[in-house]
Amino acid sequence: MHIRTPYTAALSLLLCFAAGAGYPAAAEQRPLEGDYVIHDFHFASGETLPELRMHYTFLGKPKKDAKGRVTNAVLIMHGTGGSGRSLINDRFSGVLFQKGQLLDAEKYFIILPDGIGHGKSSKPSDGLRARFPQYSYQDMVAAQYALVTQGLEVNHLRLVMGTSMGCMHTFMWAEAYPDFMDALMPLACLPEQIAGRNRVWRDLAMDAIRNDPQWMKGEYTTEPVGALRTVAGLLLIAGSAPIQMQISLPSRDAADEFVQKYMQRQIEDLDANDILYQVNASRDYDPSAGLEKIKAPLLHINSGDDFINPPELGIAERDIKRVKAGRFVLLPASDQTHGHGTHTWAAVWQQYLAQLLETSKTAP
Repeated sequence: MHIRTPYTAALSLLLCFAAGAGYPAAAEQRPLEGDYVIHDFHFASGETLPELRMHYTFLGKPKKDAKGRVTNAVLIMHGTGGSGRSLINDRFSGVLFQKGQLLDAEKYFIILPDGIGHGKSSKPSDGLRARFPQYSYQDMVAAQYALVTQGLEVNHLRLVMGTSMGCMHTFMWAEAYPDFMDALMPLACLPEQIAGRNRVWRDLAMDAIRNDPQWMKGEYTTEPVGALRTVAGLLLIAGSAPIQMQISLPSRDAADEFVQKYMQRQIEDLDANDILYQVNASRDYDPSAGLEKIKAPLLHINSGDDFINPPELGIAERDIKRVKAGRFVLLPASDQTHGHGTHTWAAVWQQYLAQLLETSKTAP
């Protein structure tokens, strides 16, 4: 889940916009944007949309070998509530995408899609509200695949990676399209059905919206502020890191002041229907039965201070044994980790990405 915290830097603005899937000259180091419209998209629920807009951010250009196979494409998927451009910031793209870095945009074609219901892709707040199809992770991955293969005409991925929700999507990509990628790097999730405390806090968030009289079954004219305050608080706790918060908020007054400012900022940004759909989309997630299907080398990373994926459960260590070329790394909690949000602080785990790229295939 992509969650803003008091110790994260502000997101950088994208530099320019591209109307389609063209790749302008000199775009290698600059993030551009585009849209791909999928016509007559069928959802797992049986619902359809005549047009599903998939928005994306990209850097670099695709390269092909003599057989026409794309060799340098990297797919990176964001967390719940985020977007492709939410990963364009100093702590993620600033560590990975610049000249000489691990995913140098002069060498790699980097694709950062907005998932269904997120960013500038089709979502409930566009106008359909609660009449928007009840999308699930299965639908989100299917739409990402259509964007990559049909919209961008990429027939192979050098690397698939994702943060939080994107981490879960990475496991789903690995099982649904096992021959499509050279390597996989899921960050901050578990390859199991969402249950226990992780499901409980999601239920609490959804119930807060559905039970707020101002929600009006999704047909509200003003946002249900009470529900959004509850959801914002749950998101804050779920993404919190005790060491970082103690450093950043060393006194009672500092913590109280932060909560007031945080709530004001969050409520301005949240839409009740969008966040309800975003949280509910995880209901069908459960890759546990298909872990043996994964073929590409997979490096799974979690952090020791992750509230959403607590290490004491031991799930990741157990399940990675079923992935043929799988490896799990648990980053110990420290003043360098950032709770669940460690997934976006690339400096903390980039050494493991370097190992994955080296051992899976020679980088382009």
